[in-house]
Amino acid sequence: MLKDTIIFSLTSNIELTKEICNHLGMEPGKITVHHFADGEILVEPDESVRGKNIYLVQSTCAPVSEKYMEILIALDAFKRASANSVTVLMPYYGYARQDRKARARQPITAKLMADLLQKAGADRVVTIDLHASQIQGFFDIPIDDLTAVAMIGQYYRNKNFQDEVVVVSPDHGGATRARRLSDTIPNSTIAIIDKRRTKPNVAEAMNLIGDVNGKIAIVVDDIVDTAGSLMGGIDMLLAKGAKEVYCACTHGVLSGPAIERITNSPIKELVVTNTIPLEKEKSCEKVKQISVGYMLAKAIEAVQNHTPISILFELFAD
Repeated sequence: MLKDTIIFSLTSNIELTKEICNHLGMEPGKITVHHFADGEILVEPDESVRGKNIYLVQSTCAPVSEKYMEILIALDAFKRASANSVTVLMPYYGYARQDRKARARQPITAKLMADLLQKAGADRVVTIDLHASQIQGFFDIPIDDLTAVAMIGQYYRNKNFQDEVVVVSPDHGGATRARRLSDTIPNSTIAIIDKRRTKPNVAEAMNLIGDVNGKIAIVVDDIVDTAGSLMGGIDMLLAKGAKEVYCACTHGVLSGPAIERITNSPIKELVVTNTIPLEKEKSCEKVKQISVGYMLAKAIEAVQNHTPISILFELFAD
C-alpha cells in the first residue's frame, strides 16, 4: 500500500479504478459526483485529503465536455481541501484530435484543455497514447504519455500466427505506432495506407505502401471512432491479397454506426483497451477488450516512489 495516497474515480472509469486499487492493495477513495437538473456539477470528496497525494482517474469520453468539467471541479475541491498533490490519470485525453489549426480560424482545443487542467490545479497528468505526442508540449507540468502498444503486441504474440504478419498503419501519421508494434512481433513487417480525410469522421483510402499479399494484416490505430475510414482500409487490404485482417486500437470511442460496421465487416476482431468503458451497446462478438489497469497501477507506484516510468514498457515483453 502506498503511504498518504488516495485514488479517486469520477464517473467514467469506476471499474478500471477498482482494478487499479486491487493491484495496489488499496480501496478507492470515497467521492460524490452530483449532476443537478440544470446540468451543473458538484464534486465532493467524502474523506479528508489534507496533505494527501491524490490520483484522480477519469477518461474524457462521451459526453466529453461533461467529463472535463467533473475533473476541473474535482481539482478545485482537492486544492481547497489542502491536498498535497493531485495527479490526473486520464487514460483517454478528449479533444486530442484538435491539436493544430488545419484550416483558418480553427481552435487548438487540445491546448485549451491543457491550460484548464493546469489552472484548476493539476500537478501532473498521466495519459495513454495521445493522438499526437506533441500535445505533451502544451503542458507546463509533468505529463507521462504511456502506450498500450506493448500490451497489444503481447496479445498478438500469444496467438502464435503461423503465417507472415504485416502491421498496417491506417494513415501516414500512425507509421511510428505501426513500427513500434511490429518491433514487438517477431519477423513482422509494416505497411501504410495512403488515406485522404475529406472532413471529420470521413476518410478515403487511396493507395497502399508495402506488401500484404498472403500475409495476416494487423491494422493498428490510437482511436476507432465511427470506424468508417477503418473499413475502407480493410477492403483495400483484402483486395491486395491479405489472408486475414485483425484490428487493434487503444481507445474504442465507437460512435454512431461503428458497431454495425464492425459486425458486418470481414475483420476477424477489433482489440480495444478499457481506457474507455465498453458499454453493452458498444460491444459485439468481434470486439475484444484488454485492460490497462495493471499498467496504470505500476505508473502510480513509479510516480509515488520516484522511479522511472520507462520500465513500464518492459512489463509486456514476455
